[in-house]
Amino acid sequence: MLSRVFGFGRRSFESLSEQEILALAISSEEDDARIYRAYADGLEEDFPHSAKIFEAMAEEEDRHRAALIDLHRKRFGERIPLIRREHVKGYYERRPDWLVRPLGIDKVRARAEDMERQAFAFYTEAMKRTTDASTRKLLGDLAAAEQSHEGLAHRLEERHVPGAVRNEEAETERRRFILTYVQPGLAGLMDGSVSTLAPIFAAAFATHDTWQTFLVGLAASLGAGISMGFTEAASDDGRLSGRGSPVKRGFASGLMTALGGLGHALPYLIPDFWTATTVAIVIVFFELWAIAYIQKRYMETPFLRAAFQVVVGGGLVFATGVLIGNA
Repeated sequence: MLSRVFGFGRRSFESLSEQEILALAISSEEDDARIYRAYADGLEEDFPHSAKIFEAMAEEEDRHRAALIDLHRKRFGERIPLIRREHVKGYYERRPDWLVRPLGIDKVRARAEDMERQAFAFYTEAMKRTTDASTRKLLGDLAAAEQSHEGLAHRLEERHVPGAVRNEEAETERRRFILTYVQPGLAGLMDGSVSTLAPIFAAAFATHDTWQTFLVGLAASLGAGISMGFTEAASDDGRLSGRGSPVKRGFASGLMTALGGLGHALPYLIPDFWTATTVAIVIVFFELWAIAYIQKRYMETPFLRAAFQVVVGGGLVFATGVLIGNA
């Protein structure tokens, strides 16, 4: 672990021979081709047109790798030294985000552009640090090849992903985001904000003890968050419904449920009862407003109708808690 963090056992780029630089370029092109194919596989089901872009980019990397191997064969023979990114200090590394499913289309496109920019910047900087003419030419050729990849990506996108297809893919991505994060998170926020009103304000008006009220609110919020998180994760594995990872949905639901309750529980850390209660009521107002806004923004619910629903529901639960607390 320490050797990976501090670079122990790695070679410096300056110590590499021209043959080793060429071998490093070959292995890097091979790795990038595999990454692009992994992106294509991850996008094939939901974004088939964009998947073709990454298949084509992988084929381009294969051609570059083949050209580099031919050059190595002419200059140094058949035996290519085994040297990879992780063997060289300061060499750019690829985060294994291609292993994550599902892949986000915008994130993958941005990541591909970053890959090409990183490679171009590295080869360009490396070229400045050497005085050997043949090595400078080699690094310059590699930098030019990497720079051309970014233009290739745009050309391929124009060919495989015209405007209508891009809009369709953007809508698919938006729908997945809503189903995986917004919908479970909104349900959690509504449950946490509304359902905890009664126990928290009942405890507040029954005891007039801010610390005891805070403990009740903390227990209710965390308990509801855990319950909602596990319920959401266990209710649907996402394969047939297309709602995405159950872990992500469960985390979004549980977190927002807990935050919804903690919002009006935390003010009871204030020692003065009426100050704490006033702050809690103000926070409840903003919580209900946030719920109505999210419903309008993502669920396309008219704002007035959403506001009426949450205000009436929240008001009834709040009144229930106050009445029970004063009983």
